[in-house]
Amino acid sequence: MKNIIDKITSFRDERGWKPYHNEKDLALSISLEANELLENFQWKSSEEAIAESRQNIKEEMADVLIYLIQLADQMGVDLEEEVFKKMEKNAIKYPVDKK
Repeated sequence: MKNIIDKITSFRDERGWKPYHNEKDLALSISLEANELLENFQWKSSEEAIAESRQNIKEEMADVLIYLIQLADQMGVDLEEEVFKKMEKNAIKYPVDKK
């Protein structure tokens, strides 16, 4: 994760974008990019969308992650730690024997 975080923050900082990357705008950007990802699937089956738009889907997925990492960085959140905590919580909420 550290390599990805460093690469993203360096890219942002080299362009002087940090002042514009407040929490609200980063959260909005995550939503906007997620919607751009979703557009690839509108009115198509998953198979059709992937066959037609695989590269764009990958790029939109990357955009979502980039903004999410920036939001976490801005808020001082360790995403890796939070993912593990959430998975533990989900394991309690959705135990294996509850299939």
